[in-house]
Amino acid sequence: MPDTVSKHCLSFDVEEHFQVSAFESPMRRRHWDQYESRVEANTDKLLELLGGRGVRATFFVLGWVAERYSSLVRRIASAGHEIASHGYAHELITAQTPAAFRDDIRKAKGILENILSKPVLGYRAPSFSITKDTMWATQILVEEGYAYDSSIFPVLHDRYGVPSANPEVHQLLTTSGLLWEVPPSTVEYLGVRVPVAGGGYFRLYPYPLLRTLLRKLESKGSSLVMYMHPWEFDPKQPRMEGSILSRLRHYMNLDKTELRLRALLQDFAFSPIQEAFPQIAEPRTLRTEASINVRGNCFNAG
Repeated sequence: MPDTVSKHCLSFDVEEHFQVSAFESPMRRRHWDQYESRVEANTDKLLELLGGRGVRATFFVLGWVAERYSSLVRRIASAGHEIASHGYAHELITAQTPAAFRDDIRKAKGILENILSKPVLGYRAPSFSITKDTMWATQILVEEGYAYDSSIFPVLHDRYGVPSANPEVHQLLTTSGLLWEVPPSTVEYLGVRVPVAGGGYFRLYPYPLLRTLLRKLESKGSSLVMYMHPWEFDPKQPRMEGSILSRLRHYMNLDKTELRLRALLQDFAFSPIQEAFPQIAEPRTLRTEASINVRGNCFNAG
């Protein structure tokens, strides 16, 4: 697809394969620096793939990664992609106090902005951990200078999700001001919202089925907000110990991810989130009721 401004958005959450929440443990976290790092090579592979198709995306970069691989952040930005924040230490907001969350997102934003010498406006929580119990995080995001969030997943899930959340791109009115919300894509089936946003779902669903579901959303003018991670393009990554369910979610069909992404890029056009929705960067004024929901399509990987 040609590199034009599209209302479809593509994004990736840039983190190491050993930092995923499914394999989280205090002992493992203390030894992060002892694991083999693969994030730089995996992300460079993605940059080459996207560059070959003339596709630009939004990369939600973990502060921990940016701190160690600042040149990688610069390469992503130099290729025309948007840099956004994935927090610093990949800690679930559900396990943080408001003060700890503030410190985490402030640290990540500072690291990224020091590397880029420009403001970072977007945020996505580790494992979409803004839930009904942690909506206080949206207020803190506004206070810390973020303009949009992409963390509220309108689905029922054992670890995340707000089933009743607005599935469209929209504005949230917090006690500290306005915040744009860019939720991952879902499709309604038998009265239940089913995730089609990317990640494990992208690897689970047969691609023809996924394409049909995305076309269905597109035909309604709804947002397609999907996500992936660089480690999902690395089938040879070292295997981590964990529960059967965690290992299934993490390792299933890793060898198919690249081919499916290539097919997706052939079938849909994508732009970074800020370009697809330029009003995100405008002064924070509440839109009229008719324009609170923004119709468009966004794809996230990360």
